Amino acid sequence: MFVIVAKYLIPKGYRGLTVFPFMFIKHQFDSENKVLINHEKIHIRQQLELLVLPFYVWYFVEYAVRLFQYKNANLAYRNISFEREAYANELDFDYLKKRTFFSFLNHLKTNKS
Repeated sequence: MFVIVAKYLIPKGYRGLTVFPFMFIKHQFDSENKVLINHEKIHIRQQLELLVLPFYVWYFVEYAVRLFQYKNANLAYRNISFEREAYANELDFDYLKKRTFFSFLNHLKTNKS
């Protein structure tokens, strides 16, 4: 995994973006942010287990479904199963050691709000 500071590549309102094998972060100081780095490492694992390209297809299809469901871009993003898994476990720095394959499937069920 390679961490690259790319201020203009990251969409407004976000601090990081992972495109295997690269982790792009908006600000240099976030390279020391253990929570953000852990969140993005979870995405690296998700991408690897789906052999990278299918991850992106699934991600964007699920985002479109969630956008239709919630009619709100932020809620749609937050309820993508990959994001739900990463946000739920970003504070657990041992999560990737105990994570089972396809754990994002446990996060397919969405919030009502």
